[in-house]
Amino acid sequence: MQASRARLFKEYKEVQREKAVDLDIQLVCDDSNIFKWTALIKGPSETPYEGGVFQLAFSVPEQYPLQPPQVRFLTKIFHPNVHFKTGEICLDILKNAWSPAWTLQSVCRAIIALMAHPEPDSPLNCDSGNFLRSGDVRGYQSMARMYTRLAAMPKKG
Repeated sequence: MQASRARLFKEYKEVQREKAVDLDIQLVCDDSNIFKWTALIKGPSETPYEGGVFQLAFSVPEQYPLQPPQVRFLTKIFHPNVHFKTGEICLDILKNAWSPAWTLQSVCRAIIALMAHPEPDSPLNCDSGNFLRSGDVRGYQSMARMYTRLAAMPKKG
């Protein structure tokens, strides 16, 4: 557990240094628990998620970095690789392709990349995956844009 705490403190310091550089990701550690983090990530440009800000919850195991963090979307998102109700993310690096070289920040970058390049062949959201598998990109983008507007856009006034 000491090793994981040390690693997380190191990542915390790195996040503080990177704040001004990486404007698409805002990682915040829970004040009372180094194993709980939240992130705000910006929807990638030229995707139906553009303009949205999505909140992620990180639960870091005591065996970190030997085991991956559990990450889920708190913001509703219409995406083939994200479970619509639970926010669970289907991403290989969070499962069998995990490596201790990954950091919480790089996991956020991988999630942003997944948002831009969905994998419809391993869907957690079958409705979203079916749009893409059947070639209805317009239908998928329309639904994704609608949910982005409803759940991830800052409210005006």
